Amino acid sequence: MSKNSPNKSGVKISFNSPVILWFTAICLVSLLLDLLTNGASNNAVFSVYRSSLANPLTYVRFFGHVFGHASWEHFINNIMYILLIGPLLEEKYGKYDLIIIIAVTAFVTGLINFIFFPHVQLLGASGVVFAFILLSSFTSFQNGKIPVTFILVAVIYIGQQIYSGIFTSNNISELTHIIGGIVGSAFGFAENKIKR
Repeated sequence: MSKNSPNKSGVKISFNSPVILWFTAICLVSLLLDLLTNGASNNAVFSVYRSSLANPLTYVRFFGHVFGHASWEHFINNIMYILLIGPLLEEKYGKYDLIIIIAVTAFVTGLINFIFFPHVQLLGASGVVFAFILLSSFTSFQNGKIPVTFILVAVIYIGQQIYSGIFTSNNISELTHIIGGIVGSAFGFAENKIKR
């Protein structure tokens, strides 16, 4: 009788990036809820818009809007970037810093939309995506030197968002993208300054 020995050459699946995987799962569940409730869950929790400050859900929406998506295409476009960039950032900065970046991006973009765009319903993770994109360009930041890649990403990205905001009308909040990029850049500068 022979014993089964563990397969040392077998491939194992690892839960490598818990924050990113949980973020993705929450976004997926919120999209499914939105489809099942015919938009009611997005209106209640997963989007931000001007509403009474006496309503407790107003404060939930300041953060919850980053989990909501209007369609499968909207969800896939954002989540693909998050799954691509997020694990690298989580490995570099750690899960707690990544949670802070997501929360700050959500709150700032939600608050600005609430104050300045009372008739616009904002939802989606695009602000988080652009925070991640700008933050990822700081991975080679050393000795107080600004990487050329960061400058190129910032110029191309901000220029494209300004162009889109002026010349196109595509229901995407370019301001949310810019704010997300600012949050990611600010965090990258602050984090690298602390490490010096």
